[in-house]
Amino acid sequence: MLPDNILIIGGGQAGFQVAASLRQEGHAGRITLVGDEAGVPYQRPPLSKAYLLGKVGAHALRFRPPEYFDEHRIDRLHDSAAAIDRAAHHVHLASGTSLSYDHLVIATGARNRVPALPGIELNGVYGVRTLADADALSPRLANIRNVVVLGAGFIGLEFAAVAAARGAAVHVLEIGHRPMARAISEPMSDLFTAAHRSWGVTLDLGCGMKRIVGRDGKATGVETSDGRHLPADLVVYGIGVVPNAEIALAAGLEVNNGICVDALLRTSDPDISAIGDVASFSSPYADRPIRLESVQNAIDQAKAVVARLMGRPAAYEALPWFWTDQGELKLQIAGLSEGHDQTVLLGSAQSRQLSVLCFRAGRLIAVESVNRPLDHMASRKILARGPSLTPSQAAEPGFELKAYEAATRQA
Repeated sequence: MLPDNILIIGGGQAGFQVAASLRQEGHAGRITLVGDEAGVPYQRPPLSKAYLLGKVGAHALRFRPPEYFDEHRIDRLHDSAAAIDRAAHHVHLASGTSLSYDHLVIATGARNRVPALPGIELNGVYGVRTLADADALSPRLANIRNVVVLGAGFIGLEFAAVAAARGAAVHVLEIGHRPMARAISEPMSDLFTAAHRSWGVTLDLGCGMKRIVGRDGKATGVETSDGRHLPADLVVYGIGVVPNAEIALAAGLEVNNGICVDALLRTSDPDISAIGDVASFSSPYADRPIRLESVQNAIDQAKAVVARLMGRPAAYEALPWFWTDQGELKLQIAGLSEGHDQTVLLGSAQSRQLSVLCFRAGRLIAVESVNRPLDHMASRKILARGPSLTPSQAAEPGFELKAYEAATRQA
């Protein structure tokens, strides 16, 4: 029997998509969306890029206007889920309210990992995760001179590019030896290193932060792990995220770097699903359970759960893909490159139009494309249907991913 009363906790991309897809699929029962941020659900990726640059406003971030939720009978509550009573099929909220459910979808996402540093509480120290974070940062960007960024991942480098474009002197500290090392190959890291340095960003690799120093409660600089002092009107950290899985753990659900789900995205309780940044799942594109922080994963998992709830269950096997915009560079990634042992390059780093094909044991597992959108679209199709492309084929003079995709599709 299809569940009539569906409760969703988490008002981000994944939670919103469940509610919207349920109505689109014809679900006529009750849908309740609980989120701990005021206002309607909104897009997060532009916060560290276009929003801070003033290219888009807050209204443009909204998935839908407020009236959409009334028209589609989606109840929205600004509250936080405090506990799950699985036996009674209730969720207790921080306000003291309790909500019943036939099926519960946990889409609580993740939060910034806050560095354990002296001075982290000072005014002028920020993470970038929510609209409130971006709104607090935006007015400061007009007047700051010196910015220190801790972490050269996607968020840290996106913000570094924005701050440099706004005229600040930007210093990035990264404990690893190349930027975005967990997500991309060495050739692509080298391209982004060169690009950021050309924009005036100082990339300090192999170096961390010892403490944040301040005066009168405000950050004025940082002390690096090797003892240097760097001036800073603003300190921004981006050292990864922590899945918001505590409520699931307290309810007795299986948790291991996120809420563990099966191929149908069900938790260890079949009346509870988990999706998006908080879910740990098995993928045909990875050798171990993974947790993905991407818009694609949030949307696709939401749609997969809705299909199951509407009586069309199918294993979740979507190809992962990601993107980041930094300055004039748009990096698009298809697949997961972890464990690759060989790369083939198409285009050139000098022109800043490059695709890196990542192989493991002779099999294509990921393609990273910067400013080559046709390569990205072709690689998603190639990887999704099971690639037969070999490194030697890709290295042939004149090889093009788009032409290869078309030829193998016809075959």
